[in-house]
Amino acid sequence: MEVRVTRSTRRTKSVCARVVNGVLEVSAPSHMSDAELTPIIARLEQRIGLRRERARLDDRLLEDLAARLNASYFGGELRWASIAWTTQQVRRYGSCTPGRGTIRISHRVVSMPAFVLEYVVLHELAHLRVSGHGPAFWQLVNRYPLTERARGYLMGVGLEGLEGLDDVPDDVDEGAPAAE
Repeated sequence: MEVRVTRSTRRTKSVCARVVNGVLEVSAPSHMSDAELTPIIARLEQRIGLRRERARLDDRLLEDLAARLNASYFGGELRWASIAWTTQQVRRYGSCTPGRGTIRISHRVVSMPAFVLEYVVLHELAHLRVSGHGPAFWQLVNRYPLTERARGYLMGVGLEGLEGLDDVPDDVDEGAPAAE
């Protein structure tokens, strides 16, 4: 992305930016050096990239997938308020807030194989029934025949940490029995 920097003596502390006709226009204090400004511009470009990426993701895909997985693995009994893509999850690729019925799936999962996306969505759906990672939870998740394969894939790409899948407290039992 092309960047145009304007320095101002009236601007004393903050840097602001906007995209105009595909150009990132940055307004910065006149005393700020290029070395100080470079990492700020890099962060701004990253934020704009994430916004654009989020705009390209279709939440209907997740809604349809969740409905299909709900019917296949939970007898259609689960209810959720929303399921949506997010670009805000850095360490996690899925999260569920059972009390509110909200599920968020990291934008990073969209580029992974379909069975991995299915696993992540099913994992979060299972949290609507069981909030922790105990045996009852894994019994639900292991209904999906590719659970072990998906977890192996996620471990292989370095994204999976047992605490990293969702917002369950660290003191919850996270032992995962082998898939049946």
